[in-house]
Amino acid sequence: MSRLLYRLGRAAALRPWRMIVIWVVLVGAVGGVAGVAGGALHDDYTLAGTGSQRATDLLRDRFPALSGADARVVVHAERGRVDQARLADAGARLARLPHVSVVEPPQPSRDGATAYFTVRYDVPVTDLKPGPTLDRLREAAGPLEAAGYQVEFGGMVPENVTAPGGAAEAVGVGAALVILLLAFGSVVAAGLPLVVALAGLGAGVSGITIVAAFTNVATTAPTMAIMVGLGVGIDYALFILTRHREGLAEGLDVPESVGRATATAGQSVIFAGVTVLLALCGLLLSRIPVFITMGFTTGIVVAATVASAVTLLPAVLGLAGRRVLRRRDRAAGAKIAVESPRVRRWADGVARRPWAWLLAALVLMLTLAAPALDMRTWPSDASSEPTSNTVRRAYDLMAEAYGPGANGPLLVTVDLRRADPAGLPALRDRLAATEGVVAVPPARLSPDRSAAVVPVVPAYGPQDERVTGLVERIRADALPDGAEVTGFTAIYVDLARVLDERLWPVIGVVVATSFLMLMVVFRSLVTPLKAAAMNLLSIGAAYGVLTAVFQWGWGAELLGLPHSVPVSSFIVLLMFAVLFGVSMDYEVFLLSRVREEWLRTGDARGSVGVGLAATGRVISSAAIIMVAVFLGFALDPGLVIKQMGVGLAVAVALDATVVRLVLVPAAMTLLGRANWWLPRPLERVLPAIDVHGGAAPESADAAVAEREPSRA
Repeated sequence: MSRLLYRLGRAAALRPWRMIVIWVVLVGAVGGVAGVAGGALHDDYTLAGTGSQRATDLLRDRFPALSGADARVVVHAERGRVDQARLADAGARLARLPHVSVVEPPQPSRDGATAYFTVRYDVPVTDLKPGPTLDRLREAAGPLEAAGYQVEFGGMVPENVTAPGGAAEAVGVGAALVILLLAFGSVVAAGLPLVVALAGLGAGVSGITIVAAFTNVATTAPTMAIMVGLGVGIDYALFILTRHREGLAEGLDVPESVGRATATAGQSVIFAGVTVLLALCGLLLSRIPVFITMGFTTGIVVAATVASAVTLLPAVLGLAGRRVLRRRDRAAGAKIAVESPRVRRWADGVARRPWAWLLAALVLMLTLAAPALDMRTWPSDASSEPTSNTVRRAYDLMAEAYGPGANGPLLVTVDLRRADPAGLPALRDRLAATEGVVAVPPARLSPDRSAAVVPVVPAYGPQDERVTGLVERIRADALPDGAEVTGFTAIYVDLARVLDERLWPVIGVVVATSFLMLMVVFRSLVTPLKAAAMNLLSIGAAYGVLTAVFQWGWGAELLGLPHSVPVSSFIVLLMFAVLFGVSMDYEVFLLSRVREEWLRTGDARGSVGVGLAATGRVISSAAIIMVAVFLGFALDPGLVIKQMGVGLAVAVALDATVVRLVLVPAAMTLLGRANWWLPRPLERVLPAIDVHGGAAPESADAAVAEREPSRA
């Protein structure tokens, strides 16, 4: 592979405009197709085999008016009671809106100061454009606001409206540019990784839009893909650029330096990208559509950024020439320090006292991971939004006027083809007698009278820990055959349970596939085991910090949250897959240099210091950039993206400091030659892969002769 990459990189550097034009046409064509034939984003939270899913399927089949999206219009009078005539007029206006199937009569509070409408649509929320749909609701309720009432909006449609995007991406790109400028001292060198990463990002995101035309893609999937793709894309370009600058410092001409950088660092980029893709493939085992789409859409963007790093970057490096160096270095022909003396001194210090450093780092990481033992995962709801958001104000008005359970009512569905209709009164009595239930309104029959729905109002809000026990008690003690319980609170209970059940298979497959790949790449059993253990340690520490920041509330207000919130159910699974892949990036780049030195000298301990010193500066710069990108996404209004950004930033920061600078050198020093132990039977079977491109590439003359034999 190294020879193929060498030819590709050198050819792109010799004729840069060809490759640049190809990428411009590619990005333009994919973007054009996405704009013309791209699909809309749809969340698919199907939980096959769960009680809430069976109840939802029955609603769709027998109660079409209840199976679509809904919205809640909450009206509150600061003084006195809400006027019924004005409510009736607003209800009529709401009923005339597009796709509205029914507007349920307004439900007044006991004191008459608050009332709410439930607006039901005949299509799922993902088939509506949330922004325009909410605007129509506001327009229909406008006369109520003009009369002096407070009007707020909740339910599926308003909660599906997202704030304008772009701020998080802009912060991440801006921070990356500053870091690169400080690291390289050249505007050209700082800008190239960003240009290349954004090109891959553009192609990848457009590809996601095209895929959405053929299958459901989650609404948060593009943001997740951009977050990961932007981070790894800049890093991949940075690794190749750094190797190219080293080649120029050694006196190579520009095309030869680009070719060798692509053959060496470019090969590491490909293997690192494949590792990320393998980790993302683990999400397939979740069998939850929304997670599967997040996995493959992020994979599309990662693959595009890898392609741009090994094809487009060599072209723009060839076009930039020696301008990737500082001006004084170009003028004086000065050598660029490849190794970092500070990192080398640090590595030597760790090697002198490996046990002390190893134990200290383990204590730190385990201390950070300890809060994860108290982690409670639960999907977010409107109560997690800031008070400036209408859905949060609607939530508070409902909780104050009707009780906290009014924001998360349960629906008990009864298939009257399997259950006796005469048993409905007894069912209502059992539900009303269940601990944690405050009200059971009358049952509603389907149009063909083959099914019934019994609403249940809990005493607890949707995020209350006691709601899980309530759903389980209803299922165990109150429901006859043919009855199930649904509603988004029951769906949350099932989702949390399903994720807990499927987390360990995902972890097992991701760890196993990454272990096998590293074993093939580095021809060792010990090194992949150590890498997996280190990654699990950094991920556990990230989980602990997330628990402390969000669930314990140690940093919730700083991140724009009104109070402490549980860790989102989506985070544990998503973070594991993404982090395991991203952390392996740095493992591949560091260990490839260590192994290269080990093969050259046979010095198992000394090679660790040399490899760390050679990669320390670039890995640190890459990690700082990735942390800045991820922290930028902590500004995203969506709780899942916010928590994901914080968790990824913490894990990468720990991985690049405590793990790479302390745990890895200490452990490898203690293990010595055992780092590279491989049983002879495996040694004979495994393919020999030179991940760092150690095979000498062809000379420039030979490459030219092969391409242009007549001139040669």
